[in-house]
Amino acid sequence: MNTEHTYTLALSCPDRIGIVAGVSRFIADRQGSIIEANHHADQDTGRFFMRNVIKAVSLEGGLESFMTAFGQLASSYDMNWRVSDSATKKRVVLLVSKQDHCLVDLLYRWRSRDIACDIACVISNHDDLRGYVEWHGIPYFHVPVTPDTKAAAYAEVDRLFEAHRGDVMVLARYMQVLSPQLCERYPGRIINIHHSFLPSFIGARPYHQAFERGVKLIGATSHYVTAELDAGPIIEQDVVRIDHGDTAEDLVRYGRDVEKNVLSRALKYHLEDRVLLNGRRTVVFR
Repeated sequence: MNTEHTYTLALSCPDRIGIVAGVSRFIADRQGSIIEANHHADQDTGRFFMRNVIKAVSLEGGLESFMTAFGQLASSYDMNWRVSDSATKKRVVLLVSKQDHCLVDLLYRWRSRDIACDIACVISNHDDLRGYVEWHGIPYFHVPVTPDTKAAAYAEVDRLFEAHRGDVMVLARYMQVLSPQLCERYPGRIINIHHSFLPSFIGARPYHQAFERGVKLIGATSHYVTAELDAGPIIEQDVVRIDHGDTAEDLVRYGRDVEKNVLSRALKYHLEDRVLLNGRRTVVFR
């Protein structure tokens, strides 16, 4: 993992001539050294997307001065933009239920520094994984969810997320549907892993749905959560081939590996500011 201190500028705006030149000139005028640059013009939406990684040590005047001045340029292009500092790790709040494969994988990648973040806490509607999480020195909160307590439970999830200064919420096989209010409060900040190659087989038991249809490929999808079930902007997907000899239980077993790999990649892309929202779609600068 690259440990060099950098600033990442990510933006989108209506497409027009001169955006790359204008932004690059702005950075160059402050002696900024760009070590990675990504651009994409969407012909359907007419929007332009850009991501630049800048050596922190090269930037004259520091980050605060850069952001103040860039705000003026951004206004002239009607930009949505953000700058992140690699020295400030994003804070991740994990939500889980009883299945632990995605949680275990993410905690391993966190401990091995494969993903650069702080795990602020874990929230679960069951108490089964407390010992494993607390062994890692991470706070664990049991917030039961029943049909009669959903509103209060999600209010508590929201409170914990804010109290732990969460930047992104990750549903690591959290087998509950979040409230529309919670989804709308954090657009582009809640990442889910769905055990299906969306938009096929939404909802519950997708592997069993796939088995009944006799599909030859199964997959997993990581997406941002919206109020519409399993319909948020897709960040990452992958598949594995199966055949007529596989049982529904085999599909579940194969799927676990796909799920954890897809979720970890999606989270890594998000943490590195490689994902920009484009309506119901995303632009992902891998």
